[in-house]
Amino acid sequence: MSTVKGILILIVVIINTLFWVPILVLFSLVKFIIPFVVVRKYVSKFLVWIANNWIWLNTKIHLLFHGNKIELIGMEDLTPDDWYLVISNHVAAADIPILQNVFYKKIPFLKFFLKHELIYVPFLGVAWWALDFPFMRRFSAQYLAKNPHMKGKDLEATKKACEKFKDYPISVINFVEGTRFTQEKHDKQHSKYKHLLKPKSGGIGFVLGSMGNQMNYLIQTSIKYSPKAPTAWEYLCGKYDKVEVIVEKIKIPDNLKNRNYITDMDFRKELQQWLNGLWENQDARLS
Repeated sequence: MSTVKGILILIVVIINTLFWVPILVLFSLVKFIIPFVVVRKYVSKFLVWIANNWIWLNTKIHLLFHGNKIELIGMEDLTPDDWYLVISNHVAAADIPILQNVFYKKIPFLKFFLKHELIYVPFLGVAWWALDFPFMRRFSAQYLAKNPHMKGKDLEATKKACEKFKDYPISVINFVEGTRFTQEKHDKQHSKYKHLLKPKSGGIGFVLGSMGNQMNYLIQTSIKYSPKAPTAWEYLCGKYDKVEVIVEKIKIPDNLKNRNYITDMDFRKELQQWLNGLWENQDARLS
């Protein structure tokens, strides 16, 4: 029965995507062609409305077949009329639909940092591009040694993307570990955290550097599945018991705003120390 439910949910998600993505792409072209800032602003809001409708149906169909498996703590004093920086641990492909479910219309539409390769995902890649999601390239140390001129290019792309987000409230989410947690990755890193990989401050450094005037609060989210993190297919089939989500709103220190992450070494150090402290609290929650 769970397999049948998974197939039915997948069919609905595919149909839902095929319906909304062409509309989204059409209006994204309108946004690209028209030079007037006011018009682009309203088109951007309409694109977010389209994305929210896509999320709403995907969430409802999962709830219909599997019931509510989310145990939520927090969410006090949040509003869709403010800018937020959201960070979370990353353990499963299901993290994204879970967070979309939790924050739906509670805060502005979530903008995700995505690996550049994901732009080639059929339909979804175009949708993410139209919604101005920041696509990041990650270069290995070996590649940068041979191509030193590419150093910092991924962070420059992040900064450029964030410049678009000053005109209307948005939420920028960053999985600061940079990848999903696995025990193999944890051991390879020699991470001092029990449940987490080492956090990276580059992404949030450029968000705070570009949008410090708007971004006053960070939302720290902890996700834990029972009995274990599901695969994408297991999530569709409902093959997990529950997912616990803890949400905490944290004031961003003023000394971490509007500074240059590339050139300001003190800023890098201060931001990394702050993030490490948040990550220690995150690890304690997950324990």
